[in-house]
Amino acid sequence: METLGTRLKALRKTKKVTQQQLADAIGVSKTSVIYWEKDDNLPKHESLMALSKALSVTPDFLLSGKSSGDLDANISTPFPISGRLVPVISWVQAGTWTTVEAVPAGTQFEEWLPPNPKCGKHGYGLEVSGESMLPDFRPGDKIYVNPDFQVNDLKTGDLVIVSCEGDKAATFKKLIVETDNMYLQPLNPEWSEKAIALEDGCKLVGKVVGLYRDV
Repeated sequence: METLGTRLKALRKTKKVTQQQLADAIGVSKTSVIYWEKDDNLPKHESLMALSKALSVTPDFLLSGKSSGDLDANISTPFPISGRLVPVISWVQAGTWTTVEAVPAGTQFEEWLPPNPKCGKHGYGLEVSGESMLPDFRPGDKIYVNPDFQVNDLKTGDLVIVSCEGDKAATFKKLIVETDNMYLQPLNPEWSEKAIALEDGCKLVGKVVGLYRDV
């Protein structure tokens, strides 16, 4: 099966560049290139962008083997191929990190989403689990989250990520704003829990700004 590592190695050999030369060109160690080609590690965002530039391909091509040139001429590119790739994090991480800048040094993300300007500088992705947000959001869908937002700007109907004290993981719900309170509501009409008050100890940690779905 073709992977980022196999694509990277093939591109490097096609351009007749050694691992050391590629490492020097993007400012990393030769060991990093070796690990990437063996799929022992994934390059961080900055390294991925530098690799794509050095090898004259798009970041999307390195990640998935696809680029805008693979699309039929009668459709437009669904996501911009330039800009910051968005790391997918866990729901536990979403509940504890305020921004992606708070990620511990050396963290390697296993998955990246195409750029989405609505995410802002510190945006991240989450994989939907469970059925509380059906039918709009299915298990396995990826959502884009912007953690840099003003709570006062939120309104009824906005989709939010919430972290509560005592809970290990964050949760994803629709927000309902009333004069004296805020409530969280699942989209699934058959879900047992309906509107839940946003209680003390719970905080809004992100606003959902986009959806990415495999077909």
